[in-house]
Amino acid sequence: MSAIPGNAGVSPARCGQDGRAPILTLKVLSALLGYPQAETLAALDEMAEAVERERLLAPPQAGALLAFIDAWRSADLLELQENYVALFDRGRNLSLHIFEHVHGESRDRGQAMVDLLALYESHGFELATRELPDYIPLFLEYLSQQSHAAAASLLRDAMPVLSLLGARLAERGSAYHVLLDALAGIAGQPAEAEGIRRRAAAEEPDQTLLRMDEIWEEEAVSFLGNPNACQKPSATEHPIVVAPPRAPQPHAQPENRP
Repeated sequence: MSAIPGNAGVSPARCGQDGRAPILTLKVLSALLGYPQAETLAALDEMAEAVERERLLAPPQAGALLAFIDAWRSADLLELQENYVALFDRGRNLSLHIFEHVHGESRDRGQAMVDLLALYESHGFELATRELPDYIPLFLEYLSQQSHAAAASLLRDAMPVLSLLGARLAERGSAYHVLLDALAGIAGQPAEAEGIRRRAAAEEPDQTLLRMDEIWEEEAVSFLGNPNACQKPSATEHPIVVAPPRAPQPHAQPENRP
C-alpha cells in the first residue's frame, strides 16, 4: 500500500506537529496538481479511498474527482508528464503560481511571496526545495495541515485566481478543471464566478513561450532570501489578497521539470 504522496517542497518533520489529522482531500488535490510522478500513480487507490472516506466534497464533485483518479489508472506516466508541461509550463494563462495571476512581475509579487513564506514558517511549515511558496500544490499541502476552518478561509482568499484557472482549463477541454472545481466545492465559488467564466471564454489562446533557462536566476534575485532586499514579512494570517486577476503578461516562471 502506498501513502498519499506529499509535496516535494515540504519538510515533513515540521508538519502536523500539533497532532491534527491532515485534510486528506486537500493532500489528494495537491498531489494530482503536482508534476506527475511514479509514486503518484502508485497511490491512486489510497487517494480514492481518502476522498470517499473523508466526504469533504459534495457527491457531484467527489464523483468527478474519483473519475479523474480512475482515468489515471490506465495512463502512461510519460504522457501525463508531457501533458502537464505542455499545459502548465508554456504560458502564463495556466500558471500554477497564484501571485503570477495577481501581481505579474511587479514588486508587489516579491512582498506577497515573503508574507506567504512567513505564514508558512509561523506554522512550522518549511520548504525543502526551491519551489516558490505560491505554487498551488505547495499551498494546498500547507492547507491540508491546518484546521478545516483555517484552510477554507485561506482557500477562499485565493478562489478568484483558482476559479479563473479552472475556467480556463475547462475552456481548453482539460480534465484538470475537475481539481479546481473540487477546491471551489470546499471554499465556495467567489461572488464574481460568472464573470470569471465569461472572461475565460472570451480570452485568446495564450501562445507565450517560457524562458526556461532564466527562471531560477530570476527567482534567486526577486523572491526568497535575497539579502539585499528591503522586504519584511508581514504578521498577517491572510497574505493572499486577490483583486481581479491580471491579464496574461509576456512570460511566466514555473519550476523546471525533469
